[in-house]
Amino acid sequence: MRAASSKNQVPGSYTTESVWARAARTRKRTSSTTRRLPRSSRRSCATSISCCRSRRAPRPARRRLPLRSPRPRPANPRSKSGKARPAAIEEFVRYLSLERGLSAHTVQAYASDAGRFLAWAAERKIDPRGALKTVFDDFLWEEKQRGMDASSLARGISALKAFFSYQAVEGRLSENPAEGLKAPRLPQRLPHHLSLQDAARLLAAPDGVSYEDVRGRAMLEFLYACGLRVSELIGLRPESVNMQEGWVRVMGKGSKERLVPAHPRALAALRAYMVLRESRFKSSSPELFLGRTGRRLSRVQFWRLLRALGRRAGLKTPLYPHLLRHTFATHMLSGGADLRSVQEMLGHSDLSTTQIYTHLDASALKDAHAKHHPRG
Repeated sequence: MRAASSKNQVPGSYTTESVWARAARTRKRTSSTTRRLPRSSRRSCATSISCCRSRRAPRPARRRLPLRSPRPRPANPRSKSGKARPAAIEEFVRYLSLERGLSAHTVQAYASDAGRFLAWAAERKIDPRGALKTVFDDFLWEEKQRGMDASSLARGISALKAFFSYQAVEGRLSENPAEGLKAPRLPQRLPHHLSLQDAARLLAAPDGVSYEDVRGRAMLEFLYACGLRVSELIGLRPESVNMQEGWVRVMGKGSKERLVPAHPRALAALRAYMVLRESRFKSSSPELFLGRTGRRLSRVQFWRLLRALGRRAGLKTPLYPHLLRHTFATHMLSGGADLRSVQEMLGHSDLSTTQIYTHLDASALKDAHAKHHPRG
């Protein structure tokens, strides 16, 4: 009976067999295009807002940049301010670096000074090639009005002389128009220095075992033991220090190399630092003293480090890196070192520059005054 009735079934009638057959065909059609949600999502998907959000097109994943992506060399070199330098300044920079061998800090300062003059002249439609002394005087006067001190003005005059001298050598000028400029008289100020007690407190401030403390101790010891400039300190490399002989090979101003003896305490602090450096940074910058990321420390970073250590030591004296260089020279001379030896260790080209430290030992002056004054 069932077989007979199925043969006479009216098309489109909803028997149990036809319903199941249609459902099977529907599943077959949609299974390849429809993605079935997980069981946990099917329960509340019909009415939830999160379900609607989940059906949106996924956002493209952010591409994470590497920590040290190579920086392509710009086609138009720029200064520290980010502005493109004139071609004349770029040639001047190469001349100072390659032919005169000046330090990067001095080259940057000279380029900035010369660039400011060229911009100042361009604003006033002055041809710098035919500038008279009065033009330079007007520029320097405005620089002074902006708050530039005597030492910065003297450096600016040196930069202008060097720039126009280079232009004359290259045949672009018949003579150097800045040749007759005279630097202002600089005030003769006595450099400050730390006492023996304050120097000892500062050197003892980084007393921890962390990487920052061990590195800080080594850097302070080298500044005080060798009288280095901060640029010389952060520019040291592991091969610059001869541990066996106790010498430090220092590259000073004007690419002048000198050998400075290192105190045993400084070498011991450096050995402790090198152990942490090698364990922390497998492949790193070639410089000796590195920051947390394995890159060379900057002058500003060390200045902040020094101030923090000064606060830990409880010192009231404002600290700056050159203060330890002054302290080194003063303590060496007051301890009996001869002036010529201290000059060599400091890297001074002129003995009169070192001679200023002979006036800083106030205790020796008081003793001489008490001994030789008629009233005792």
